[in-house]
Amino acid sequence: MNERADSLDPFFDYLAFEKRYSPHTLVSYRTDLIQFRDYLAISYENLPVEEANFQIVRSWIANLMDKGVSPRSTNRKITTLRTYYRFLLRNEKINVNPMLKIQGPKSGKRLPVFVEEKQMNNLLDKKSFEEREADPYDAMMVRLIIEMLYETGMRLSELTGLKQVDYEVNNGTVKVLGKRNKERIIPLTTELKEIIDQFIQVKSDEKVPTAADGIIYLLQKKEGNKLAQKFVYGRVKYYLGLVTTIDKKSPHVLRHTFATHMLNNGADLNAIKEILGHANLSATQIYTHNTVEKLKAIYHKAHPRA
Repeated sequence: MNERADSLDPFFDYLAFEKRYSPHTLVSYRTDLIQFRDYLAISYENLPVEEANFQIVRSWIANLMDKGVSPRSTNRKITTLRTYYRFLLRNEKINVNPMLKIQGPKSGKRLPVFVEEKQMNNLLDKKSFEEREADPYDAMMVRLIIEMLYETGMRLSELTGLKQVDYEVNNGTVKVLGKRNKERIIPLTTELKEIIDQFIQVKSDEKVPTAADGIIYLLQKKEGNKLAQKFVYGRVKYYLGLVTTIDKKSPHVLRHTFATHMLNNGADLNAIKEILGHANLSATQIYTHNTVEKLKAIYHKAHPRA
């Protein structure tokens, strides 16, 4: 990384340690800011980012759109700049925030992609994992990974950071550390609790060691290593590919699937909000659109006048 990029380090320390942004988000923010600095270097003779004004930021946004960058990606980059300039203003590096009048391009809402219930039921057959994983320990672990993501709706980073002490065996719940360092309690189904108990017993039988950081994670490799997010992503993508043809096959799709299936089966929207750890209800309401679309499809298929 060059010196200009390194000067961003105080900002990223703030995001990582105070705001507790995920590693994936930090990479995205760094990429966005370096792209903006490169634009200033080429178009404005190496103008320091602290001296960019409203018109210059607008010109960058126009440049992005001219290049065919999607409204969704453009709005993410605007969010990055808003966060960065607020940081500079708070630390008295600038006197005026150039983002105050900036508005991003409008983009149509994309419905969350999810896996159908029948497909998930087919996938979660125990034999699916035993036949495809070389080691019985790995088969049980990968099955639990997918069961946890689907049955709790937790995020990828929350799953890999889950400690064994976060599992309350008597209450049948897990304590999750989510965004902004907020904790929440998620109830577990009886079946999922049984799978967790079995896995903990297998870990004990296999004498799985403590992770390198001294923590016993709920999900660990046989050698004791903490699960890497890349590993989880890869296994989820592989197994979803066995049952669905949707383009996006990721742990976050299982989060969408959890929320959509809960709503389709009559769950209260506020309860889903609490389980997902959303800050406000509007973030959860996007899943109601999938439910409405399903009802519309049933109506048009079944009603004689439709």
